[in-house]
Amino acid sequence: MESNQLVISGVILELEKLRVTPGGVPIRTLLLEHRSRQVEVETPREVFCRIKVAIRGPQLQSLVDQLQVGSRVTVTGFLARSGYKDEDGIRLNLHAQHIELK
Repeated sequence: MESNQLVISGVILELEKLRVTPGGVPIRTLLLEHRSRQVEVETPREVFCRIKVAIRGPQLQSLVDQLQVGSRVTVTGFLARSGYKDEDGIRLNLHAQHIELK
């Protein structure tokens, strides 16, 4: 099996309201902004990105109630294309498996 896991921390910029999939699964999406300083080829580099995070299932939804715009979080999960229409798989979302509020 191929590996697909991402751990990233940042600040919540947007938090969409709860919706339910046709299959009855609760889902919430947030926009996470990450800023850090990394070293690449022995050279410091400023890193900035924004990524949508999908939070699905009842086990994570209890934590979502504590989140708000401006909250600092660390999210662990896997990357997947943003939707079925993205046939090239260029747009990616992070599907949360664990969220830690900082």
